[in-house]
Amino acid sequence: MRVKLLSRNPDDYLRETKRDIHRVPRNYDPSLHPFETGREYVRAVNATKLERVFAKPFLGSLDGHRDGVTQLCKHPSSISTLLSGSCDGEVRVWNLAKRDCATTIQAHEGFVHGLDCHHSQPYFFTCGADSTIKQWQMTAEGGVEEEPLNIILGKTMFQCLDHHWSENIFATSGDQVDIWDESRSKPIRTFNWGIDSIKHVKFNPVETHLLGATGMDRSVLLYDMRGSSPLRKVILKMCSNAISWNPMEAFTFTVANEDCNLYTFDMRKLSMPLNFHMDHISAVMDVDYSPTGREFVSAGYDKCVRIFPVDQRHSREIYHAKRMQRVGVVRWSLDNKYILSASDEMNIRVWKANASEKLGVLKPREKTAFNYNEKLKEKFGHHPQVRRISRHRHVPQFVYNGAKEIKLIRASHRRKESNRRAHSKPGAIPEVKEKEKHVVGEVE
Repeated sequence: MRVKLLSRNPDDYLRETKRDIHRVPRNYDPSLHPFETGREYVRAVNATKLERVFAKPFLGSLDGHRDGVTQLCKHPSSISTLLSGSCDGEVRVWNLAKRDCATTIQAHEGFVHGLDCHHSQPYFFTCGADSTIKQWQMTAEGGVEEEPLNIILGKTMFQCLDHHWSENIFATSGDQVDIWDESRSKPIRTFNWGIDSIKHVKFNPVETHLLGATGMDRSVLLYDMRGSSPLRKVILKMCSNAISWNPMEAFTFTVANEDCNLYTFDMRKLSMPLNFHMDHISAVMDVDYSPTGREFVSAGYDKCVRIFPVDQRHSREIYHAKRMQRVGVVRWSLDNKYILSASDEMNIRVWKANASEKLGVLKPREKTAFNYNEKLKEKFGHHPQVRRISRHRHVPQFVYNGAKEIKLIRASHRRKESNRRAHSKPGAIPEVKEKEKHVVGEVE
């Protein structure tokens, strides 16, 4: 009689630790797991609760400015380098890894209104309230030369500066939009559309010959460097403070408006925004897209920083600090992990883009667990309990009261419009989409 024995390799059922921890074989047949959905739901609730428990977005602050910070600039090739400009004309170069200031220069007399780096060369440009544009050389150690390489005297005060993504050209805004060549002292092209002042100007990162600008007459303007006149203009109900282009969609941009909202437009159809984003209770001062193009961050006059998905009206995250004052400028880091905000109390703060993300190197088992929890939260995200826990945020009292008041005002407007329509002739008061209510007109 011959007996055949089973032979198994220990590597098939023991983990890498070689300890007595047996790998449990599992049959994935759903008929053998009738309570799988219930167990996964409990795990999804627990994962959502732990996400809120470990949500600690604030990482640190960069303290050193003696006046309010008005400008932030990301270095195009060094993630750990940040440039900032303040109301007293001072420009500082920061090392984010060490959280200290590498260099300080007195760039202008008065406010620093514009600050941007060349995207391939080691120098940057600044413009200020003293009607000058200055070019500064950066050293290999991260410092800055004491004297500027070039000084351009302007006729009027400059409001903003942005450098081209590939050519040696930059644009400034003020009484008009000027296109400058780095080697010339006069603008090579000027755009004017009868506006008192242009507040903000930005180059398109994909279609690099296109520019977007916001004017003091409540307008959002589009320019093409290849032409001699502006392209199109759309007028909103209130003034816009900043504009940012989506780095992954060439024709999409978002503007930060004074009416507490942000508006995402497609430049091919400006008669109605693609979406509008609410939740701020005061004017929105700045906006910047993430490198992925799926989200953007906004800075508010209500002392808060909010993160919005592009396709949603409400923010997924709100950041605030006890001593943080009105936030004037915000930037999303190029590695998609950090958010930088600057406010009136002379401080620059560093936040995590994902509040509960664990920083540092993750072990394979940790990474697998995080991915599994993310899939569970995505699968059960619409269940009331999971949705309530994931959406809940503790906000300052004035933000809570302001949001409640804005909600009452909007409900009152809707009720009044409904009553007027009910007591008027049929068709006398047409129904207007919520997106169309904020656009006054379009000019070509």
